[in-house]
Amino acid sequence: MKKSLRLGLTGGIGSGKSTVAQFLSESGAAIFDADAISRTLTQPGGRAMPALLAEFGENMVNSDGAMNRDAMRALVFSDPLSKQRLEAIIHPLIGQVMQEQTQAALEEGKTLLVYDVPLLVEAGARWRKQLDLVCVIDCSPETQMSRVLARSAMSQSEVERIIYHQVSRSQRLACADLVITNEGITLAQLKQQVNDMLASFGL
Repeated sequence: MKKSLRLGLTGGIGSGKSTVAQFLSESGAAIFDADAISRTLTQPGGRAMPALLAEFGENMVNSDGAMNRDAMRALVFSDPLSKQRLEAIIHPLIGQVMQEQTQAALEEGKTLLVYDVPLLVEAGARWRKQLDLVCVIDCSPETQMSRVLARSAMSQSEVERIIYHQVSRSQRLACADLVITNEGITLAQLKQQVNDMLASFGL
């Protein structure tokens, strides 16, 4: 059986990482989306909710039983300790779900496994040792800002705060085995870069 390639996919907010992941999915890759898994874990009845309720109290839970994302976001941005407490609950569960999804993809015979992890670089060696290659989707902070403001209801100060709390562009690029540049190009040109990467894998 052909060995599967494990590719880490990361990039800052507004970099176009989700678009690249979609292109990879259309080419037959199995995509494991850390953000999507996190949302599932914190929805009503999600695996993380009992521990979140016990750790943070009812103020961080909506009436429907889901995590109050706005309240939690405000708390972790203002209190680094709370961020650590949240990650100590969420991250192991994300890893558990990804292991389950990976096993299912391997049983389906998938040869490209893509781990879409926004905070891959921030996680350090914990993620790196599980991957064959890391691909960074790169663009300038100015482009990140304009894209996020165009697609969301967040204010400029909120977006600036998110970008500030993520690792820098240079730190991200320093961890890259492969870089897809998503700056001043069309979607077709972005897709061509993805196709070129796949071709380099022999896929």
